[in-house]
Amino acid sequence: MQSSKSIRTLLSALVIAVTALLLLSHSTLSTAQEATGSAVPNDYVLAPGDIVHIQVYQNPDLTTDTRVAESGRISFPLLGGVQIGGLTVAQAEALIAKQLADGRLVVKPQVIVLLQEVRGNQVAVLGLVNKPGRYPLETNNVRVSDMLAMAGGIAEKGGNTVIVSGTRHGKAFRQQLDVPAMYNSGDFTNDILLAGGDSIYVNPAPVFFIYGEVQHPGIFRLDRDMMLMQAVAAGGGSTPRGSLKGIQVSRRNANGKVVVIEPKMDEQLQPNDVVFVRESIF
Repeated sequence: MQSSKSIRTLLSALVIAVTALLLLSHSTLSTAQEATGSAVPNDYVLAPGDIVHIQVYQNPDLTTDTRVAESGRISFPLLGGVQIGGLTVAQAEALIAKQLADGRLVVKPQVIVLLQEVRGNQVAVLGLVNKPGRYPLETNNVRVSDMLAMAGGIAEKGGNTVIVSGTRHGKAFRQQLDVPAMYNSGDFTNDILLAGGDSIYVNPAPVFFIYGEVQHPGIFRLDRDMMLMQAVAAGGGSTPRGSLKGIQVSRRNANGKVVVIEPKMDEQLQPNDVVFVRESIF
């Protein structure tokens, strides 16, 4: 009877000890992640250039800061080269743990991989955005619109057309995206998923020029489907001496030659048109 009671007491103490050990392990790894790692989620795909911090619980000698090589490999103590390029953070943790266990180097290893610097999976956002630069792909479901938002959106003088270029399946690709048209139509087919190495370029908005007998001659943004009468209005309208009859528009044709036309007031302008409002004869 006394022996049975002693066994139950021993088992209870053992359960408490194991529970405390698991709680301590979780606390230690969580603290290390908060202190050292970034907020990049576990589905981030590691790429050449990324810098990672690797820890193995209760094995401080294995703590490593390393860079993912162009081959996708890293150098890790006891294992040598480990191929983690193309894996998510979670998959890299599982791979290192498996190799340590399979080689009987660490018993039941608990591995944590922390992304210190994102240098591999980046997208360059160029042209007329508010914050041009290189931005990391912190998840694998970032679209063009998401990246434009990260770059502060299209600048005031930026156009509606965005050009996306990169490589898919070993082949170069280039795609244009009309942002306002996409949102107005609700068709987000062209809002493609981005990949590391992609570039986004926002073109300057098209412009027209107006001079002569207008209140505010100068260069103005050419809005979509803008008509001649709207262009004159953008220039403040004609002066008291100006005439709205016989307004001339200088336009470069397909051959590169500049031709002068006299369009109707409801005709649409084209990019880089030069509008001349003449003086009234009377």
